[in-house]
Amino acid sequence: MNDIKHIKNDIYKVLEKGIKNKVFAGAVAAVGIGNGEKSIKIESMCGNSSIYPQQEEIGKDYYFDLASLTKPLATTLAVLCLIKIKKLDLDEKLPDLLERKIEGKKKEIKLRNLLSHSSGLPAYREYFNYIAHENYDDFNIKLLNKIIDEPLNNVTGKKAEYSDLGFMLLGMIIEKKSGVKFDEFVKNNIFMPLKLEDKLFFNRLPFVIKGDKKFVATEKCMWRKKVLVGEVSDENAYAMGGVSGHAGLFGNIEGVLSLTLNILDQWKGRKKHSNYKSSDLKKFLNRQKEIEENTWALGFDTPSLKKSSGGDYLSPLSVGHLGFTGTSFWIDPTRDLVMILLTNRIHPNRNNEKIKEFRPYFHNTIMESLGFV
Repeated sequence: MNDIKHIKNDIYKVLEKGIKNKVFAGAVAAVGIGNGEKSIKIESMCGNSSIYPQQEEIGKDYYFDLASLTKPLATTLAVLCLIKIKKLDLDEKLPDLLERKIEGKKKEIKLRNLLSHSSGLPAYREYFNYIAHENYDDFNIKLLNKIIDEPLNNVTGKKAEYSDLGFMLLGMIIEKKSGVKFDEFVKNNIFMPLKLEDKLFFNRLPFVIKGDKKFVATEKCMWRKKVLVGEVSDENAYAMGGVSGHAGLFGNIEGVLSLTLNILDQWKGRKKHSNYKSSDLKKFLNRQKEIEENTWALGFDTPSLKKSSGGDYLSPLSVGHLGFTGTSFWIDPTRDLVMILLTNRIHPNRNNEKIKEFRPYFHNTIMESLGFV
């Protein structure tokens, strides 16, 4: 492996190239080499947190809207916590999970189907556009009924289709089974034991930036008529009050790196988490092979065989996830490696999709710099 200074410089150069090619306005990236308390952390940053309406240079401590990284880093880990205390079971079905009567084929949906995107539920619906509501709680009640009434796109358990709706339900299930608000459960049971509650959190609405926290700008929302800073970009999550099982988590590079390194260390048997079992976590990190044409584990993705966003060199055992706002992480247990990329690629608008080509290039460059290829 090259020395840390050399690797950090290589990361900076690839981020600089991303800015030059207008992939994003700014980014913070990190590499973690797992080894328990002796883990190596390498971080680099480049560019601006905002270019509209004013320009502001990015900093290492800036917080990003992590978008769908919420799914593995909050929702999935929360499910693991409830499995440990026997309030959830992977083969439990939707009527028992939601503690309500459900008719038709959806009553056969299991917890594992929601986690592996094999429930048959649609990928996305613009609920924020057509559910009339008086407040966030009213929206959430009506949202649950809408999801329950949705026709299934696929036979449950037979095919994977990435679904925000499934993870919206998971957030509601966690609240139902824990008896507390989803964001509070995640904070108290996942982040606080690792002393990460100030580095990873939800911004429940109405939200006002307090103290010295700095947030990376996302898009100029046509619906909300403003550039979003510290307010969740995902419209459905916004209508839900800023907190959902599918989106809403904010974090800085230290928070994401520390949590993913902890997952890696548990995977390798070096550490434990006080509120969920490492043995259960390891089961979640296995691809669900019984599902056709599937890359999903439980709550985590695995590298696709062709044109993976993780590049050409990830081991087949790796897990990770992408976020719509331009965020991602990959954990490679074979190389004891974590790679994280946090960008503001949807600032000032979401039409820029250059990140799709940049992500593999970024990960390949890191692998080459580390001497793994």
